[in-house]
Parts: sequence; structure tokens; C-alpha cells
Amino acid sequence: MYQPASDRYQNMQYRRSGHSGIVLPAVSLGLWHNFGSVDVFENGRKIIQHAFDCGITHFDLANNYGPIPGSAEENFGRILKADFTGRLRDELIISTKAGYTMWEGPYNDWGSRKYLLVSLDQSLKRMGLDYVDIFYHHRPDPHTPLIETMRALAHAVHSGKALYAAISNYPAELAREAIRILNDLGTPCLIHQPKYSMFERWVEPDLLNVLHETGVGCIPFSPLAQGMLTNKYLHGIPADSRMAKPHGFLHASDLSEDKMAKIRDLNEIAKRRNQSLAQMALAWLLKDPRVTSVLIGASSVEQLDDNLACLNNLHFQTEELSHIKSILDRP
Repeated sequence: MYQPASDRYQNMQYRRSGHSGIVLPAVSLGLWHNFGSVDVFENGRKIIQHAFDCGITHFDLANNYGPIPGSAEENFGRILKADFTGRLRDELIISTKAGYTMWEGPYNDWGSRKYLLVSLDQSLKRMGLDYVDIFYHHRPDPHTPLIETMRALAHAVHSGKALYAAISNYPAELAREAIRILNDLGTPCLIHQPKYSMFERWVEPDLLNVLHETGVGCIPFSPLAQGMLTNKYLHGIPADSRMAKPHGFLHASDLSEDKMAKIRDLNEIAKRRNQSLAQMALAWLLKDPRVTSVLIGASSVEQLDDNLACLNNLHFQTEELSHIKSILDRP
């Protein structure tokens, strides 16, 4: 029988999400990879238990996480039923999303009211939950009116099936409009989840300022560029890596010689900071007070611990930041 660590809240840092009443751990755990039907269930269970023991209260899912789509939610539901019953559920922030293809037919994708609310019901059933804490629209829909999508999120909150509404992958001005609509509907947007890392910096010119101005949190996903900002690929592509898996989203072609040179140079800076490359990449995001939490994945307890150690050093010297910028700005 799993018994959570009694000191689980002593070492984690928590940050407020925008102007809300919710704080999130500086490091949250995402179940995009490593928790699906193709993965070892007990390994995922150990990772989730250890994450909670370390003060991680936020677990992030989506309807399509797996593979197969839906299986991450199913496995997480099994873990909740076995290990997080009773009041332990009240200590968790559980989020899920809808916005990508899930079933056959014309109502299986994007952002219609029909799709979002049916998908939420399916997610709750898979996880065995009465509600999720955060329900996201996973990506903008170029065809459905934005007001319809935001009304669906607001309905999810008003119905009690979600406590907070959120968005993901929205560009700056569309995010601003979505946030305005949600405010008008009486369900303020809690947080935005963009893809953001040293190698993916599109949020910096506008989106981060929009979120700051509107009082919305920010939780970057893929903060380690799906493992490229780690020591894993410094000496080639390991057979057990995400890049080597046939069902992954990362491919050998993503690792160009120019990118490898950047990774090696960034790793030298990390070593001088007595950090792993992954720790420095996470700290680099968390240095910005507009970032509420970073959303990591983990394939082992050891990898999770390595990432959590980023919290031991979030400070950067001016010359370090300048050197990092010069590396990232190279073509």
C-alpha cells in the first residue's frame, strides 16, 4: 500500500498562476509519453508516486495521450484508484485537454462544443473522476468560432466537471481574445500551455507579455525539447531513447549538426554551473517570473530526480545569460 512521504511539501517551490488563487509546483509532471499502453505500467506508477513524494501536485494529461490515445488517462485512473483515494485526491491538480483527433466521424477533433464536452466526459470516465481541476482547449480551431469554444470551456466549469478553464498553443492575439471572452463568461482563464524551450522561443516577443498583462499563468510543455536539451544525445542516439522509438514525435532528422553544436556548447555552460544540461534548461525557463511551472516528462525515477534538482540553482549571472543567448541566436 502506497504511503506518501510525510515531508512531501518541504522542498518543492510553488508559484501562483497569474492572478488566480491556485499555486502550482515549479515542476509539474506531464503524461504525454511513458504512461501509455505501450509502456510498463508499474514504472509509470513508481514515477507518479515518487513525483508526489517530492511535492509535485500537478499531473497533466490530454485525451489523446498514449499511445494508444486515451491509454495514459486510463492508466492514470488505475493509479488514482490504487494510490490516491480519499483526501489525497484533494491534494492533486489534475488537468486534461481536448483538441486533437480521438474517434471516427466529423465530431472527433478541434474545438466544437460537441467535441469538447463529449471528450471531457470520456476523459472523466477513463480516469474515474467526477471532475478535473483544469480543462484545456488543446489547440486553436481555424473553423469553429472562438466564442463557441470558449463557451464550451465555460460550460465545463459551470457544470462542475472542471474547476478551471485553460488554453494551449494559442498565439498571442488569439490568446488575448480567448482570455477576454472567458472573463466575460465568468470563467477566467487560469493558465496557458505553450511549447517553450531554449530551442522553441516563439512565446517571447508577445505571448508572455499578454499573459502577464491579463493575469494568466504560463506552463511551458516540452521544456527540454523532447530530450534534446539533456545529456542523452551528446554522444549519439541511444537505442532506448525517445528518438529511437517508432511511435514518438522526435526523429533523427531533428538533430542537425548545428543543433548538436549548440547542445554541446550549452552543456559546457551547465557544467560550469554544476548542473546537468536538463537542469540548466529548466532553470533558464523558471528564471522568468511569468512562468508558473515547467511541465516535464520522465521515463524513470532517476530522470525525475535529475530534473527536480534544477530547483537548487535558478539564478543566472548576466554573462551566463548573454553567452546562452549568443548560442541560441546562432543559425
